[in-house]
Amino acid sequence: MSPNNQIEKSTQEQPNWLDRVIEYYDQTRFDYRVVWQNSDNLAFHFGYYEPGIQEHAHALSNANRVLSKVAGVQSGDRVLDAGCGVGGSSLWLARHHAVEVVGITPVEHQVAQAREIARQRGLQDRVTFEQVDYLRTPFPDASFDVVWALESLCHAVDKRTFYREAFRLLRPRGRLVVAEYVRTGRNLDPASVKLMDEWLAGWSMPDLDTAEEHISAAQNVGFAATKLDDYTWATRRSLSRLYKLSLTGWSINQAFYRLGLRSEAQHRNVVASRRQYELLMRGAWFYGVLSATKQ
Repeated sequence: MSPNNQIEKSTQEQPNWLDRVIEYYDQTRFDYRVVWQNSDNLAFHFGYYEPGIQEHAHALSNANRVLSKVAGVQSGDRVLDAGCGVGGSSLWLARHHAVEVVGITPVEHQVAQAREIARQRGLQDRVTFEQVDYLRTPFPDASFDVVWALESLCHAVDKRTFYREAFRLLRPRGRLVVAEYVRTGRNLDPASVKLMDEWLAGWSMPDLDTAEEHISAAQNVGFAATKLDDYTWATRRSLSRLYKLSLTGWSINQAFYRLGLRSEAQHRNVVASRRQYELLMRGAWFYGVLSATKQ
């Protein structure tokens, strides 16, 4: 099955959420480019701060370094970057490790941009990008040594489907690494429920799973050595940075939205950028890194 046919099949089965995710990234390209990314790391994700890492750009790149260590990325590995955006992590892995990377995303413009950047950087022989839904990929069984999902699983309606597909795609002794927003529980107070609804809607996330739900989903499909560590300590400064930026731009966003100069998706993106940190402060979620192995 071709990647384009794969997207058509997934869209038929999840017409609302896959379309919403694609629309979200189409609509917020400007916001990410101006407020968050730089031309080197191309990151959509949060930064990982630790001793010696003090700048935003370095923290974004450090997330790739930390996760590559967690996943045990080795020379000669074949890596699937599931939800690759415009290729930031894929290109980082290809540049810093002797690996082959396949980056997949359902967003057409991201694929085109990632391919062009790979060509400009001379990495097109080590990195390829395809328009594919990570829940149902066209790749054969046991195609990869590492499956990497950096803040992308949040967009899946059923996270269990992702873990099942990742297990299928990994070779024996293959490794999975997932960095994700994790609920601390299901029973939130009414005020937190409202904030959560606004965060989820703003970033086109159907729901967030708890740590127990993530671990259970991974173990039930056969993953071993499954653990989920709290990395909020490393990301809190980055999460706070986005919150402060959303406060700074709040009045302008509101005015432009009322004038019809910012879309609904762009407006809700700013709202969600506030809500994520307000909910973090309420203890409603934490930033988790899950790792597991296929025996």
